[in-house]
Amino acid sequence: MAGHLDATILEKGYPMKTIVLAAAIAAAPFAILAGSLDTAADPVVAAPAPSYVKAPKLAFTLRAGIGGAPAYFGAQDLKAGPDFSFSLDYLALPGGRSIGNPDPNAVSYGFAPRGSFRYIAKRSAADNPELVGLPDIKAAVELGFGLGYTQRNFEAFADVRYGAIGHHAWVGEIGANYVAHPSDQLTLRIGPRVFFGSDKYANTYFGTSVATANFPVVTPAKGGALSAGLEVGATYAINDTWGIDGAVRWDKYLGDAKSSPITARGKDNNVTLRIGMTRRFSF
Repeated sequence: MAGHLDATILEKGYPMKTIVLAAAIAAAPFAILAGSLDTAADPVVAAPAPSYVKAPKLAFTLRAGIGGAPAYFGAQDLKAGPDFSFSLDYLALPGGRSIGNPDPNAVSYGFAPRGSFRYIAKRSAADNPELVGLPDIKAAVELGFGLGYTQRNFEAFADVRYGAIGHHAWVGEIGANYVAHPSDQLTLRIGPRVFFGSDKYANTYFGTSVATANFPVVTPAKGGALSAGLEVGATYAINDTWGIDGAVRWDKYLGDAKSSPITARGKDNNVTLRIGMTRRFSF
């Protein structure tokens, strides 16, 4: 139920992340902008000798491109908008400690913490006349954390987020990928996703609190597993600095999200897609 930003938030280096997140929220016109701020796992697998002379204090990768997502959960049509991600590759900490690896060629396997965020645009009848009579919903920003696990041909993650702005409800997501490496530059991923939401979240986006011409029955919604789907993605490394990254995701609504009058009138499934360029920065 989210796009991918392997962008997420609970690491250090707040000024950069604050700027990136604020810019994305201000620019995104479509319903969902999401992702994870992944950090490197341990142990680090042997890699080619680094080409740098002195290790940087900070290294991260940004992705910028275009994406598409429904205007709201249950909408029939996709809307285009900007897409971005932020991945923390390396951060030098006081006392000689560090997060990640400064070598862009290093490969890290194992468990690692990750941050997670998602932006959901406002929902209004002014923009979507079929929703006339339903209360407008303010834009939301979810912040949270999770745990990731990586091996050469397998990835998995579990994230928990809270609506710090907007819906003030809890959500969670779990997922896994089979990872293939057809070449040194190309990486392919495919795997399932399951999204969970609390009662408050489900009732905010899938419940009808008032009867209207299009929704004559007042239907509260309960939380639980609200969608399950599949994501297919690809990453192509042009060099150590530049790359191309894209993904397509399909989700089927479950539970009260599926039985909601909103999705019944619109669509009971959700498609999101994105493609963009990636660039690694070192300081």
